This record gives sequence, C-alpha cells and structure tokens, in this order.
Amino acid sequence: MTTAPAAGPRADLEAMAQALEFSDDYRVLRRLAPRPDRGPPVGVPTRMGLFVDTETTGLDTAHDEIIELAMVPFIYGLDGEVYSVGEPFQQLRQPANPIPPQITAITGIDDAMVAGKTINPDEVAAFAAPAALVIAHNAGFDRRFLERHYGVFNTKPWACSMSEVDWAGEGHEGTKLAYLAVGAGFFYERHRAVHDCLAAIELLARRLPVSGRTGLDQLLERARAPSWRIWAENSPFDLKDVLKARGYRWNAEGGGGPRAWYIDVDAEAREAEEAFLKAEIYRGEIDLLVRRLDAYDRFSDRV
Repeated sequence: MTTAPAAGPRADLEAMAQALEFSDDYRVLRRLAPRPDRGPPVGVPTRMGLFVDTETTGLDTAHDEIIELAMVPFIYGLDGEVYSVGEPFQQLRQPANPIPPQITAITGIDDAMVAGKTINPDEVAAFAAPAALVIAHNAGFDRRFLERHYGVFNTKPWACSMSEVDWAGEGHEGTKLAYLAVGAGFFYERHRAVHDCLAAIELLARRLPVSGRTGLDQLLERARAPSWRIWAENSPFDLKDVLKARGYRWNAEGGGGPRAWYIDVDAEAREAEEAFLKAEIYRGEIDLLVRRLDAYDRFSDRV
C-alpha cells in the first residue's frame, strides 16, 4: 500500500487560511509575496515605470532632509497591466543634524545606520533615466523632496497612487498604504522605503473590486488628463476657514505661485470652482489666476 506524502507546513497553513476564508466571520491577511514576471501579449506597448519612496527627517519639504531613498522599476502596459518588477535601488543618507527620535521610532532608521552614508546623485540619475513615469504614494511630498536634490526628477512626468486612484469609490475607507494593503488582503514590513514601493506596486497591479480595472489603469487615465490650479489671491482673511473646508491649501513658501490659497481641480470642476470663488469669496467679478497642470509639473513646487 502506497502512502501519500505528508503535506508540508506551508501547505497546511494555506489549507487553514482557505478554510477560514469560507466563513464570513474571518478575514485572512497574507504576507506580500514577490510578484511573478509575465510577458505582455503580442502587440501591447510597454513602458518602464518607477515607484519611489523617501524617508525623511520630517514633513517640511523645504527644510527637512532625505535619509533614505528607494526606487523600484516595473514594466507596465499602456493597458494598465503590470508585467514585471525589477531590482530596487536603495541608499541611505546622513543628514546635517541628528535624526529626531520620533522619526527613528517610525522608520527604524537611526544615526548609526546612516553614519557616513550619502545618496549618489549620478547613480540616482542613471537609475531613473529610463523611466517613462515616476509614481509615489503622496507625490506632493516625495516630488518636492527629490526635486531639491536630483534634477532628473524635474524632467519626468509624475503620478500619485494615493490621490489618482478612486480608493473610496472602490470600497476602501482610507488612502494610507497600510490601510489599502489590509483592504486588499495582505501585509508587509512597513515604513521602510523599498517595502512601501513594492506594496504600492502590488496594489496598482491588482484589479479593483468595484470597477474591475487595475489601480494602475485608473492612475494612468488621471495622470494623462490636465488639471487646473485656481488661486484665491487676496481673499478675505475671515473666509480662510471656508476655503480650507472646501479643500484649498495655503502656499506658504511662495514657490512657483503667490502666497495665497489654491485648489487643484479637473476640467469638469473648473467652471463651478471659479463660480464659487466669485459668488462666495469675492462677492463679485474678478480675474482669477488659473494655471493648467499636467503630469510634468503636477505635485511640484515649481507651479
């Protein structure tokens, strides 16, 4: 009589996970696994994307410093499918001042880890050069830091996996990377730049539960469309809370625009937003400062 080989521990665990999934009383989270490579169908044009993530000494994009940079290349189709994920780039950097304890608590990066380390700008430029699109989860944060030090990022179109995918419409309750991962059924080692990049690529590669599209497909559609930045210059001070509640942000540093409140809207919302400002903020006709944005300047301090 032949005895079937005993199942290994991993197979046993997977069987238990599947059994739990049959019940509505349990949800199973799996550790993020490397995504297998697959070739694109014949005739599907592909591009190289680059997912980037920075760990920094703080949230001030004008004065805080990068302490870790990760970049993960991936091949995608113009149809929004991810076909392969490449080897990452990861380097640490010693800042001018000691890393704040609260940053070490979040990232696990301390002064000993970065002592004497630098991020080589030539290596960054060479690695990023082939990318047709740069993506970050909160591109308004990472792009501003990276453009201060590495000129290659000024020349690339950017997209944001946090704001340019309709996560709420797909049933997610938040846009933080860890929340989205849990909602998608996996977990990963958080708050290190490479792991964050890999988790975000996995989210973009998967099909969304409501639309059935990949997250990347949604992101590409939004990134390709123009948007409009509308400035509320010299708006009445006592109406600042009205602007803030509507989603306006204060441009404190000046950058490429005035020190004023502003909002970014798509083409469909532009007319309504201008009408709101004239009726509710300025109470009359006014020539508004409006600028067209695209993926080459969106999320940058240069506008």
